[in-house]
Amino acid sequence: MKHLDWELNDFVFVKIAENSQELENAYMIRRKVFVQEQNVPLEEEIDEYEKESTHFVLYDEQHQPIGAGRFRVIDNIGKVQRICVLSSGRKNGAGAMIMNAIEEYAIQQEVPQLKLDSQVHAIPFYSKLGYEIVSDEFMDAGIPHKTMKKTIL
Repeated sequence: MKHLDWELNDFVFVKIAENSQELENAYMIRRKVFVQEQNVPLEEEIDEYEKESTHFVLYDEQHQPIGAGRFRVIDNIGKVQRICVLSSGRKNGAGAMIMNAIEEYAIQQEVPQLKLDSQVHAIPFYSKLGYEIVSDEFMDAGIPHKTMKKTIL
């Protein structure tokens, strides 16, 4: 796979996980946010789609992982999943950095539309990025969600 990364300045960057350490960085962030903070069962968080997904990791100024996300294509629609940022890195645009990298990657892959299942509390975040609600509320891992979509091509 072609090496891709997105630098936000000289120190903060989003990178596609290309080796076992980078993949473990993504899993570690997801475990801290979803399993420890939100009480999602580990067996639901780390699932059967990991190997077919492209994983993104956001690193801070000290090159420490602080955010993660996952992307895969289903029937020519990009499925954006597992977007998360450690509490210490929130509210400074970190989530948008991950989303922008995933969207750029999807465009490079010629994927015309993206879809995600947003936790209800995160809907304003995704709305600001151009995503629109396309479903009623549903429960996933005990957390209320709505499906959102965005056309990028």
